[in-house]
Amino acid sequence: MAGRRARAGRGWDASPPRSGDATTPRPRRGRRGRVEEPDPTEGTAPVSPRDEAEVAREICLRQLAVRPRTRAELAGALAKRGISEEVAAQVLDRYDEVGIIDDAAFARAWVSSRHTGRGLARRALANELRQRGVDGDVASEALGELSEETEAETARALVERKLRTARGEPDAVFRRLVGMLARKGYPPGVAIRAVKDALAAQSAEAAEFAEFAEQIDADALAEAESEIERDGRSAD
Repeated sequence: MAGRRARAGRGWDASPPRSGDATTPRPRRGRRGRVEEPDPTEGTAPVSPRDEAEVAREICLRQLAVRPRTRAELAGALAKRGISEEVAAQVLDRYDEVGIIDDAAFARAWVSSRHTGRGLARRALANELRQRGVDGDVASEALGELSEETEAETARALVERKLRTARGEPDAVFRRLVGMLARKGYPPGVAIRAVKDALAAQSAEAAEFAEFAEQIDADALAEAESEIERDGRSAD
């Protein structure tokens, strides 16, 4: 009897709980003596609102470490991670107060950077800001800092750069250049004028061909641009 009692004391269930570990689930023997892992959710309390807010702040800071974000972008990231709307609003409101997120500043910086770096026009920039959840009035104010004269100068510079390596028949080159500007958001009139002026400045032969631009129907170009947008083609 004593031997059987001693052997029984060696099993998992016979081990006395350690101090301060009474609530920790112990491994159990399953079928054929295999040890079953304890359920990690056993004995755990639900996440408190304060803990959820801390998780939300960490998510936001990781997002902001990559690049500036709009409030809508951060709200979307929190929702994907299962953060409640109430906690997300509290965290984002606080970030608004201290200036960690600022949609107006984001919009101004985005317009400046994307126009200078990628040559995007106001229409393309407006679409990008809308996709990032920037309010329409805030976006309009930022876009207002980009003048028509600046747009025209940028369009001309883009065409001149492309012309250095352009190959093919003049009419094909002309259409490619106008299409390039259209994908970047330039209105038909601006695109045609930029290409025509750049071609005229390039050579006498190109200047003669530039008259072809007068035959381009602006409405047809606008329709082509709409098709490009519907197809979701990205800017060059």
